[in-house]
Amino acid sequence: MENTARSEKTRQLIIQAALSVISRDGATRLTIDAIAKEAGISKGGVLHHFRTKQAVLIALLDNQRTQYAKFARDFLENKGKESSEPSLATQISILREATKQPQSVALAILGAISEQPSLLDGLRAADAVNIAAIRNESADPELAILRWTAARGLLWTSLFNMCPLTDEEREHYFDLLLNDPRWQEPVRKKGKSKPAAK
Repeated sequence: MENTARSEKTRQLIIQAALSVISRDGATRLTIDAIAKEAGISKGGVLHHFRTKQAVLIALLDNQRTQYAKFARDFLENKGKESSEPSLATQISILREATKQPQSVALAILGAISEQPSLLDGLRAADAVNIAAIRNESADPELAILRWTAARGLLWTSLFNMCPLTDEEREHYFDLLLNDPRWQEPVRKKGKSKPAAK
């Protein structure tokens, strides 16, 4: 049992070292040698746990999934009860949290996915489960999916440095997406819209 615990501790040390290298130096500088140096272990020690850089990236993706699953559980236990749509609120909050991670880590994970597209299968399956939960709890499933999609847009434009919003503005829009009462108000007509001039 002691060897198993030591092995898992070393594995986590390697994953954290990889995250540090990516965050500090960028994904292009992630090598087995760089990970070994950052972790303070031999290259052979890294290769014992991860045969390739790709295997490290896959472990990073799994690590991210585990972290967000824990975040979701914690959110549901604490704040999810306050929402009339807890599944939607949880997913929007996870997307908000993801904007706070270093972009280089997200891009490295995307790099792993581009090299091994089958990694998306698990993400797609998880999204399908989340969408079903969002639809099932919502009085207006289409609006709920639109809110979820808008949150994803805020995340992706942020990750690719394409978001024209400041961090404060982005946070404001996440707050709006999480504001259930605002989305449950009936749409008020502001008068008839005029056709566009030709």
